[in-house]
Amino acid sequence: MTASAERGEAAAARSGTRAGAGARRGTRLVRVEAAFAGAAFAVLCVLVLHVAPQLVEPDDYAYQASVVAMTQGHFLTLSSAQASALAGQLGDPPGPGIIPQWVQLADGRWISEKDPGYPFLAAPFQALGLIRWAPLFYGALACLGLFIGGRRWLGRFGGAAAVGLYCSSGAALLFAWRDYMPTFTDASLIAAGTGILLWAVLATEARARTRTWAGLAGFVALEAATVVRYTDIVVLGCAVVAVAAACRLRAVPAAALRWWLGSVAVTIAGVALFDALVYGGPLRSGYRPGEITFSLGAVLPNLRYMPAHLIQAMPMLVPGLAALAWVAVRWLRLRRGGDERAVRARRDVAVGLALAASWFSVWGLYAAYTWTANPFGSTLQFARFYVPAAGAISLLGSWLVTRLPRRASLAAVTSTAAAMAMFGLGAWSFAVMREFWLFPRP
Repeated sequence: MTASAERGEAAAARSGTRAGAGARRGTRLVRVEAAFAGAAFAVLCVLVLHVAPQLVEPDDYAYQASVVAMTQGHFLTLSSAQASALAGQLGDPPGPGIIPQWVQLADGRWISEKDPGYPFLAAPFQALGLIRWAPLFYGALACLGLFIGGRRWLGRFGGAAAVGLYCSSGAALLFAWRDYMPTFTDASLIAAGTGILLWAVLATEARARTRTWAGLAGFVALEAATVVRYTDIVVLGCAVVAVAAACRLRAVPAAALRWWLGSVAVTIAGVALFDALVYGGPLRSGYRPGEITFSLGAVLPNLRYMPAHLIQAMPMLVPGLAALAWVAVRWLRLRRGGDERAVRARRDVAVGLALAASWFSVWGLYAAYTWTANPFGSTLQFARFYVPAAGAISLLGSWLVTRLPRRASLAAVTSTAAAMAMFGLGAWSFAVMREFWLFPRP
């Protein structure tokens, strides 16, 4: 063997050793990040479970009746006798034989006016006596999706930071605590679906089949959230537009897009058929006409009253907005470049716009909600309509936490500091919102 050949083999060996060491370091880092995300979720569980559960509003009672009825074999509707018996079993909170927010159909049977999806998701936990874990289970799915999508988009500690921001808000704590309210569940399904779709779009090195199935799982999560709360269809619509744009840019296989859009079409058709059969029309629901109203005249009052509620319930909106502005400025500055920084800036602005569309579609819709356009309600009552955007906000906020530091160790420090600060604010907000319900202020 020649000297040059020996030197080549030695160099190859050193290169292989360095590559192996780098892979081991990468694996250890992923484990550290996963442990960080798991710790954030564990803190959420501890803060929620150490407070005794309460039924806070009429909505809680309505959903509880639907969930309990389903475990007794009564799906969706009850006869008058069955409804009266169930009301007595649950303690008759508003009066004898009355279930709050249930309505009588034309055929005389009774049904909750709430959208029908949540009881199907919660009933298995009720049957097992684990209803307190129902919202937390879906919260775990949210953490998984945010971790996968955030790390794929932002790299080191991106997923961990997103999970930390998501779990630490007062809104997450409050609605994860309310066992029978679907708010944390549908928000978590949206967060999970958003994160998984983000991975499916960005993971261009993965097999097409893997990306197709992952994206399909993401859309199924978004569709389940829509069945839980019909207004979440605006998020589903944003996801459809985003993946269609990605397909046009050849970032998503056309076959995958067909599967994803087919799933969405089946879900929408199923919901329309259900509404037609039960409520009498494909665009009708259990709410009486005029009970739920949206108006442009409510926008200015909501812009006056809601910001204080939203900052208290979801303070991560501040880093989320800052990140969105920073992403846009960075793209404007680097958009004509051809180096790696410019490529990253273009990708960041594309992802940021998709997440912002999801966020602002929900908040824009409820900015026109007439019921919240008044100064008399509380954060506990009003913030729930805005919680479905929490996943998108957390992903945007994690950009600010992880992109500013230039080293992984600094990203770990900033992620930890941000999570600790947000958990402090979240625990305070959780206590304040519960106190308002226990001792309502005049």
